[in-house]
Amino acid sequence: MAPIYFILIFWALTTIYPLVWVALNSFKVKNEIIANSFAFPVGELFTLSNYKRAFDRVPIFGAYLNSLVISGSVTVIVMLLAGMASFALVRYQFKGRNFLMSVVVASMMFPAFSTIIPVFRMEASWGLVNTSNRWLSLFSCALPQIAGNLSFAIIVLSGYIRSLPIELEEAAYLEGCSAFQIFHKIIVPLAKPSFATVAIFSFLWSYNDLFTQTFFLRIQPHWAITRLLKELTAMEGTNYGLMASAVTIVIVPVILVYACLQKYIIKGMVAGAVKG
Repeated sequence: MAPIYFILIFWALTTIYPLVWVALNSFKVKNEIIANSFAFPVGELFTLSNYKRAFDRVPIFGAYLNSLVISGSVTVIVMLLAGMASFALVRYQFKGRNFLMSVVVASMMFPAFSTIIPVFRMEASWGLVNTSNRWLSLFSCALPQIAGNLSFAIIVLSGYIRSLPIELEEAAYLEGCSAFQIFHKIIVPLAKPSFATVAIFSFLWSYNDLFTQTFFLRIQPHWAITRLLKELTAMEGTNYGLMASAVTIVIVPVILVYACLQKYIIKGMVAGAVKG
């Protein structure tokens, strides 16, 4: 077991160290990063000027709110739609069921950039794009992210629901429960780990989706945090300290969410893998 633990520790360090290195350099000025990039920011090396400059130049708190609205909406809608779709695909027999499941799996093979132009034109025809209305603009960004996350969510939830004992649902049906009541009172409580997995991945993917934000969020007050800080680093050129602080501002919430909820990710991914 010792060689396995050594390999895992080495792999973890290679993953974590770049993040720590960026965070440490965010507390140094540009010249010190070039001269002492591996030194700890203590004493004269330590400065908060990069963060002060970032918060002075752009409305970061407003961008965080926009990110929360977009990612939160995507997460809730994906959980709702994917949950009901998975329940129907697993528990009901109807014509075309296998074909629909094949379409869900096949849709994961199409990257976002292959469909972005027709999606943009469709939303433009609806009046959702290039509008001064903040909520319409955020909604236009959330729509393609919802569609992009549904396939993964349906596959994960279908595997979990399939492993649940159908006798519980049959008993509820005999007691007079409707399909929606069975889904709400039995499926959702029992499938909480899987729903948590879907929620976490949907939120993180939406939060980090710079590609979609670049297309649909055109006005600065509508920018999400990832788009805002990308523009900030573009304006500042080779200011490495500011770039490091921007990266840190973006990734810290993601790391906190993942660190707090990682047990649900693991539990939700492995549960339902073996039927028993």
